[in-house]
Amino acid sequence: MAQKSGVSLPPLNRQKIFTRSSIPLHLMLIPGIVVIFIFHYIPLAGLVIAFQRFVPAKGMFGDQRWIGLENFEYIFSMPNTLNVLRNTVVIAFAKIVLGLVVPIAVALMLNELSQRRLKKGIQTIIYFPHFISWIIFATIIESLLSPSSGLVNRLLNALGMESIYFLADNRFFQGTIILTDVWKSFGYGTVVYMAAITSIDPSLYEAAAIDGAGRWQQTVHVTLPGMRMIIVLMMVLSLGNVLNAGFDQVYNLYSPVVYETGDIIDTMVYRLGLESAQFGPASAVSLFKSIVSMAFISASYLIADKCFDYRLF
Repeated sequence: MAQKSGVSLPPLNRQKIFTRSSIPLHLMLIPGIVVIFIFHYIPLAGLVIAFQRFVPAKGMFGDQRWIGLENFEYIFSMPNTLNVLRNTVVIAFAKIVLGLVVPIAVALMLNELSQRRLKKGIQTIIYFPHFISWIIFATIIESLLSPSSGLVNRLLNALGMESIYFLADNRFFQGTIILTDVWKSFGYGTVVYMAAITSIDPSLYEAAAIDGAGRWQQTVHVTLPGMRMIIVLMMVLSLGNVLNAGFDQVYNLYSPVVYETGDIIDTMVYRLGLESAQFGPASAVSLFKSIVSMAFISASYLIADKCFDYRLF
C-alpha cells in the first residue's frame, strides 16, 4: 500500500527486495498462492458453462451445445430475479454501511475507557462471535428469537407485546439478517480500528489539549483523521461485496416463507445449480455477479484515489 502525499520519497531500490534474508518470507507465500490458484483461478474454466446447454454426462470439456446468451435471457426472464437482486443489494448495502459505522463507533468508545482490563475484556467478548461458524451461530439466533421460548420474545411478552416471528415474517426477516450479521462481525472491525487508533501520535492529543480541545473535539479533529486511511481501505474492500449478502448466514436462517425478502443471488444459484441441476443458468448468475462486483470494486479504487488521495497499489 502506498499513500500519495506532497512529500517526495526516495526511489525504491528494487534490487534489495529479494535478499538472502527475505527468501524464507517469500517461501511462506507459496502455500497461500497455491490455494488461491487451485480454488480461485482454476475454477474460472467452468465459466464456459454459462454459455452452454450443459449436460454433466458429457463432462466439462465434452461435446456440449453452445447457446450464447440464452442462459442469461432465461435468468432475467424469471419472475423473481429482480426481487432477488433487490434483496441482495438492500441486505449487502446495509451490511456494508453498518459494518463500517458500528465498529468505528465502538472503537471510539473503547478508546475512551481508561481501565485496561475492562477494555480488553470487552474486546474479547465482542470479538468472540467472529470465530463461530454460521451453522452454530444460526442455531443460537434461532434459540434467542424463538416465538415460543426465545429470550427476546419472552422479554417482549413481559412488556405486554405479542411474540414476533423474526425468521418467518417478511416484515422482520431482512432486519434480523442485517443486525445479526453486524453482531457477529463488528468485533473484528473494532479490533482493526483500535489498532489504527493506537498508531496515532500521542503528541497530537497533547497539542489539542493545550489548545483547549475537549475529548469530543479531540475525537473529531485527531482520532478520526488519524483513522481516515484505514476507514477508506475498509470501505474500498467492502464495496466489492455489494452483491454478496452472505450465503452462509441466509441459507442457515431463511425458509420458503421468507423468500420474498430473504432470497439472494447466492441462494438462488444454490437452488438452480444443486437442487434443480440447471448448471448453465446457475453459472450465468454467478458470472453476472462477478462482473458487477468487479465493476464496483474498480470504481471504489478510483474513488479512493480521486477523492481521498489514497492508492492501494
